[in-house]
Formats: sequence, structure tokens, C-alpha cells
Amino acid sequence: MKKRNPATRIVVLAAILAALLLACANPLIGRESAQPATVVSGHNERSERQPAGASLVPAAYAQGQGVELTVYNQGIALVRDKRSFSLKQGVNEVRFSDVASQIDPTSVHFRSLTDPKGTTVLEQNYEYDIVGSQKLLQKYVDQEIELITQDGSEYRGTLLSGAGDIILQDVDGSVKVVRLDQVRQFNFPKLPEGLITRPTLVWLLGAGQGGDQDVEVTYMTNGLNWHADYVVQLNKGDTALDLNGWITLDNQSGAAYTDAKLKLVAGDVNVVRQAKVMAREGFDMEMVAPTATPQVQERQFFEYHLYDVQRPVTVLNNQTKQIEFTGAAEVPAEKFFVYDGAQGLSFYGYAITDPGYGTYSNPDVNIYLQIQNKEEAGLGIPLPAGRVRVYKADIDGSLQFVGEDQIDHTPKDETVRVLLGNAFDIVGERRQTDFQQLGRDVIEESFEIKLRNHKDQNVEVRVVEHLFRWSEWQIVKESAEHTKLDQGTVEWRLDVPSDGEATVTYTVRYQF
Repeated sequence: MKKRNPATRIVVLAAILAALLLACANPLIGRESAQPATVVSGHNERSERQPAGASLVPAAYAQGQGVELTVYNQGIALVRDKRSFSLKQGVNEVRFSDVASQIDPTSVHFRSLTDPKGTTVLEQNYEYDIVGSQKLLQKYVDQEIELITQDGSEYRGTLLSGAGDIILQDVDGSVKVVRLDQVRQFNFPKLPEGLITRPTLVWLLGAGQGGDQDVEVTYMTNGLNWHADYVVQLNKGDTALDLNGWITLDNQSGAAYTDAKLKLVAGDVNVVRQAKVMAREGFDMEMVAPTATPQVQERQFFEYHLYDVQRPVTVLNNQTKQIEFTGAAEVPAEKFFVYDGAQGLSFYGYAITDPGYGTYSNPDVNIYLQIQNKEEAGLGIPLPAGRVRVYKADIDGSLQFVGEDQIDHTPKDETVRVLLGNAFDIVGERRQTDFQQLGRDVIEESFEIKLRNHKDQNVEVRVVEHLFRWSEWQIVKESAEHTKLDQGTVEWRLDVPSDGEATVTYTVRYQF
């Protein structure tokens, strides 16, 4: 063998040393681009990778600039996300991470703000195959993995099954079953292609020019909802109240929105339901203290009402946030009692001739609180649907809860009526006293309604009756004059003395 002279040997050694230094500086040279992935207690320690083929075009990762959030009562929201990124002339891949996991991919709209005419969308994808221990096990069936159990034992073999217990096959053909709850750590050779750590929107864009661009992405998502919550404090005589209205926003969309411009739409927006809303895992309550200046401005929008929060709001995932949007003091209120002894009865569109039908008696007398949503009463604003909680001060000044109810969207100048509960000291009794078939097409029926008042003061009770047997009816006899509330409902107002009782009787004739 011919020997090399010393000078040649020095040149060769220098070249080898340079190659080693270059390999150390760039670990992708001379080995696979994917590095081993380790999962400890079910968590992946590797960062997000691009999918296969991503290296064929330049990849631009968008940087956030600002987000606008419009939330509807139907559990949906419109997200407008402005971000910036750098493009090269030609075909580029653009990736948006941190989008809501409950996004509706068919609703996504991409728009370039910098060069709308020169930037075209060639392809749009939503990637949601999120990495996890079960996903990794599914991807590595029929491939070799390593695992370490709680007692420190190490196992290596071909994964036959990862559903339930772990089944491994050794090179000699032997099979070992390891209980999943005994596994402390999995070691995988690399992260499989296609798995990502966060839901990501991916576009293939054609750029007419290179450079920085601002874009706006708009999409709909499930998992965001809002409603109103009202806190009411009654005065001593139950004649007036103080009211505070709160926006209650619940975020289960799978994304956080930092310093978002928040708008809320109140109204019954029609939505075609296709996607299922995921269940909430938990939430945090953030109470925002009221301020002297209005936090929320209300305005009419289309056939709905829009509430615009006047400051940036951060809405975390799995968080319930409250913001005060209205308040009024000394609003005139009316408390009254209603006895509906046959609640739920109504005319169903056909004749009912069974003598015993609808003769039951409910003893409960309901307590109602009523206000007028008018400007002269201190309100006069659109009130979004929500829950009304009513409190009253005890003799020591401490507030006590006295009832709550749900109200629908209520325009200004309409009446708000809240059911608080049942009166403890007022009892009703309803009984049928007569039933006659006067002919083939005529029925007469008589009732007696009795109210007993065990309070130390007189009360007025509104007695409600439903005339349900047929649409054509006439009250032919009564002990007090009634008021017709609607086609099938009448009302009497009875004064019931303290520790006394009052009775109303009536006879109704149905003609079929």
C-alpha cells in the first residue's frame, strides 16, 4: 500500500475535522430530521413539527396582532384574528396556531390586508390530529418502542396493541403484556408524521411579491356563550328595587383570546346545527369590579341588539367571566300573588267531555315580582335574556336570597315579571261542584276556588282559571266579575283578610 506524505495527511484530517464541526452545528446533517420522542406520564416533551411535504415550500408562522370576538346567545362566536408574517414570492405555506379547537373549518375566511389582489389562497387545511400518548401508541402499532414501568424495569419490543394493556413482542417471538397503569414512561424513536401539539389552520398561498404581510382570518367557533345575570335587591316594603345587570361569558372553545375587542349580540339568531359542542372540563370565575364609567355600550344591530365592551378583555379557555353592563336604583316594583289551581291546562284543539278531566287542585300560591322596563322607571333599555336573582335585607342588614327566575329578551317599555316562589302562609283549594251534559253539544261545569290567608295582614290574590274543554265558552254564573286574559284564560282578584278566607264560584257553559 502506498503511503501518503505528511502534508496530504494533514489536509485530510483538516477536512474531517471541518465536517465534524459542521455536523455538530447542524444536527440534521447525516441523520434523520425527526428526533426521538419521549412520553412521561402521558405528556409529550417534543415541540410541534411540520407535516410531511412542508419543506417543499417556505413555511411562515403568523405573529398575532389583535383579535376581535363577537359572541352570540346560541353558543357560537365569530373570531376575527389579525396576524402578520413574512412571505417569499411564489408559493408559501402559512400556519395559524392557537385557533379554537371547536372551530367550524367550513366558516374560515382568509384575507390579505397588505396585498389582497396579489395574494391568492391555493389550498386551505385544518389540522387537528393532536399528539397524545394514545395517539402515539396507535401510530406505533407493529413498530418497535421502549417503556419503563413504575418499578424501573425496561422493556423493548414490537407493539402489538396499545388499547388497554400494552402488548409487546420480542425478537425471539415471545409476547409480554404490561398493564398500562404500571407504565411510567414510553420511549418512541420519533414523532410520527401528521401529529401536532395544537390545532392549526394551514394555507397554501400564492404571493405576487415577497415581504411582510398583514392578514385577517375570520371563522366561527362553538363553545362560546353568553347570557345576562341580574342581581336585584328589594326594599323593605317590596315596592322598589335596585338592579345590576352582568354579562356572563363562558368560554369552552378550546382557545384563549388575549386583549380581545369583545362584542355580544342579544337575540335569537338562526343557526344550522351540525357540530357537537364539547363538554366543559371546569371553569374559573372572574368577577370584574364595576367602574364609574360605562363599561358596555348598547346599540341596535340588524334585528338584534349588540353590546360593545369598551375595553380590551382577556378570555381564557375554560373560564367564566362577568362584566357589569347596566344598573338602576329605586325602580318601582310590584309584588303580587297568583293562584293557578289547574296550572298547565289549556285548549288542545279538540273537545274534552270527560267529567273528571282537569278537576285536580294545586294548593300553591305563587309570588311574583313585576317591573316596567321604562325610562321613567329608571330603565328603558333592552334587557338580554338571563337569570334574575332577588335579595332582600334582613333586620340586621344582611342580604337574604328570596328567589330567582329566567327572563327572555325584553325590549324597552315592556313588562318584566319574575316568579320568586310559593307563599308559605297562603293556601288555595279548587274543586269541581257540578258537571252537566245539557245536550249532545252543550256542557256546563261549576267550580269553587277557596283561598285561606294565615298572614297577619290582608292580601290580594289573583285567581287564574283555564277554560280548556272547547274554544266556544261562556261564563253564565259567577260570584265576582272576571277579567278575560286571553282566549282561554280568565282571572278574578280576591281580597283575602288576615287569618281569614275568600271564595269565588263560577259556572261555564261549553257549546260544541
